Amino acid sequence: MNLLKIKALDAITKQRNGIISIGEEIFRHPELGYKEHNTSTLVKQVWENLGLENITGVGFTGWKGYLKEKESKTNTKTDKNYEDAKNLKNNTNSPITIAIMGELDAVISPKHPFADKDTGAAHACGHHAQIAAMIGCAIGLSAVKDALDGNVCFLATPAEEYIELGYRSQLKKDGHITYYGGKQQMIAEGVFDDIDMALMVHSETNQSSPHISINSHSTGFIGKNIRFLGKEAHAGGAPWDGVNALNAATLAISAIHAQRETFRDCDSVRVHPIITKGGDLVNTVPSEVIMESYVRAASIEAMKAANTKVNRAIKGASYAIGTNVQIIDSAGYLPLMQNPGLSKLFSDNAAGLLPNVTVEENLPFCGSTDAGDLSYLIPVIQPTISGFSGDLHSCDFQVDDEELAYLVPAKLMAMTVIDLLTNNAIIAKEIRKTSPRREKEDYILLWDTLLQE
Repeated sequence: MNLLKIKALDAITKQRNGIISIGEEIFRHPELGYKEHNTSTLVKQVWENLGLENITGVGFTGWKGYLKEKESKTNTKTDKNYEDAKNLKNNTNSPITIAIMGELDAVISPKHPFADKDTGAAHACGHHAQIAAMIGCAIGLSAVKDALDGNVCFLATPAEEYIELGYRSQLKKDGHITYYGGKQQMIAEGVFDDIDMALMVHSETNQSSPHISINSHSTGFIGKNIRFLGKEAHAGGAPWDGVNALNAATLAISAIHAQRETFRDCDSVRVHPIITKGGDLVNTVPSEVIMESYVRAASIEAMKAANTKVNRAIKGASYAIGTNVQIIDSAGYLPLMQNPGLSKLFSDNAAGLLPNVTVEENLPFCGSTDAGDLSYLIPVIQPTISGFSGDLHSCDFQVDDEELAYLVPAKLMAMTVIDLLTNNAIIAKEIRKTSPRREKEDYILLWDTLLQE
């Protein structure tokens, strides 16, 4: 292990208690997406204390800051400067900028012991550990920043969990956001226009020994909001005068189930609707029923094909009962495609730091993340590391090993950045050359076309 890595690891180890305490503080005070005001304030204060530069609010409740920002980095806030930045990025000799990310938001798990009593929010997915690891990485890289041949950017990203669509829909109507996912919103704002590649780490549960998963892909999905409109009537006295929207919804769920055998195993299709409004009164024929659903799949083409079948099932059920139906499809997340070169660096560092760790590659995962949208644009990795117990998104999710949960991810990301940004950043430049970036306009067009179809 070279001296720079040793110096960075020592810096992280010396701040061990502080890093863990930040993670535990966030764990005890969870907030939902685009509402992470207290968590966001805490992150900004820590960044300021660390001396990060040019800290800027992004993504409604997120932050962007630089540990090291060379003078040649171009501001991308105006159209002209964005074009300048794009031209700079097309120059293979331009400075590399690497982003380290951590997610601010929680999920809803009201039975979790640390759930917020009012909102049901709980860090049952490990995002609190991501923030702590991101800060730990900043501490480590601060100790060696003058030896790095490139820029390091830190991103506290909001709203990774795709929930509370009614609230986010109102934010969109009010002009605060364009997309429901935090990284999606940051892409649209141009936050990643000066970023060449990005790293983050996710939690992994219920492993008997230290375990790391690298280079695994995840599914993408289309978000759905479905509204069945029937006709109310007295449920006991004259149900024949009504048109039962709940019957249409339940029939739609059955029709979706009937499609499942037509989904190919290799496409990893998952459809899981819920009813968020089942009617107004038990003694009244339901005239309005609202459903939400995801249509997940391993590829964009499979997402489109499955979504067509689901929409057909919904419309057919509505026609059978005689209701009207409104289907609003929204931009969910794209499949995550991790960069093999970055994954290999991370894996090699894991073997060096933890000789007894088990590192597995290409494990299947059918969940989704807005890191998938970012991976459409630039090289991205999101390895998973053990150190947690209980099921993800459940009331029994806990930190089981503080070293693995908070410190190992910080150390491995710092070591990987050192590999990328030393020796004139030759490794990072090769990854950038072999994985050319797409522009945000291509990303926006992709989702617009997908939803129109």
